[in-house]
Amino acid sequence: MPTLVLPYPAIDPVLISIGPFAIRWYALAYIAGILLGWWYARRLAAREELWRGRPAMTPTDIDDFVVWATLGIVLGGRLGYVLFYKPAFYLANPLEIFQVWQGGMAFHGGFLGVVVAMILFARNRRINVWSLFDVIAASVPFGLFFGRIANFINAELFGRPTDVPWAMVFPTDHFQLPRHPSQLYEATLEGIVLFLLLRLLTHKAKVLDKPGFIAGAFAALYGCTRVIGEFFRMPDAHIGFLAGGLTMGMLLSLPMILVGIALMTWAARRKARAAGSEGAGAPRR
Repeated sequence: MPTLVLPYPAIDPVLISIGPFAIRWYALAYIAGILLGWWYARRLAAREELWRGRPAMTPTDIDDFVVWATLGIVLGGRLGYVLFYKPAFYLANPLEIFQVWQGGMAFHGGFLGVVVAMILFARNRRINVWSLFDVIAASVPFGLFFGRIANFINAELFGRPTDVPWAMVFPTDHFQLPRHPSQLYEATLEGIVLFLLLRLLTHKAKVLDKPGFIAGAFAALYGCTRVIGEFFRMPDAHIGFLAGGLTMGMLLSLPMILVGIALMTWAARRKARAAGSEGAGAPRR
C-alpha cells in the first residue's frame, strides 16, 4: 500500500445538462481532437517547403475531408469496440450499440474507419492516397490526447494496482485499490510524444515527399506507445489477460508495428528508386 495516494479529481462527465439534453466531456474531446487535427492538416497541406515541391493536396481538400473523417472515426470506433471487445453483450443488447455517449470506442476500429474514408475520398478527388494517409496520420495525435483525457474524466480504462506515490483510487473501481492513472500515461505517449516524433519527421526530416512514410511511422510508433501503455493499464474485465500475459490492446497493436515498419521501408525504397530513375535519365555533363 503506498504511503501517498493522489486524490482523484472527481469531474462530472456531463459538462452541461438541460433536461434530457447533455453535453459530455467525452463528446467534447472528440470534437476538440477533430478540430485541432483539421487545423494542423491544413497547415501541412499549405506548406510547400515540407513537400520539397508542390503539395499533394490543398487546404480545401482537407476541409472537405473532415466530414468523411468524422464518420470514419465515429462509425469505425464504435463498431470496433462492439466487435473486438464486447460482441456477446451487444448481440444481446443491440440497441445499446447506438448509445455512443455512454462511452465505448476502440482506437483500432476508428483507425480502420478512417482508412476506409481516406481511400474513398482520395479516389473521389484523385489525390495520392498515401500522401493523404501521411497528412492525416500526422494530425491524429490530437484526437488521441483528448480521447485519453476523456477516459480519465470518465474514470474508465484505469491502470493496474500499484504502490507508486501518484496512484489514484478511481470511483468506478469495484475493489477501490490505488491504481496507475494509465489514461494520463497514454495521453502523454499517444498524444504528446507521438505528435513530437511525427513532427520531427515532417518538419525536420521533411519526408512528406515519400508518400506512405509518415503513415507507416504513425502505425509503428502508435503500436509501440500502445504496447507500453498496456503494461500499466488493466485489461477489459470481460476479456482479461490473454495467453502469455498479453492483452487485447497489445495483440491488436503488434500487426500495426510490423505493417508500419514495412510501409516505411517500402516508401523510402520507392522514393530512392524514383530518384535513381530520374538521375539515370539526366544528361551527363
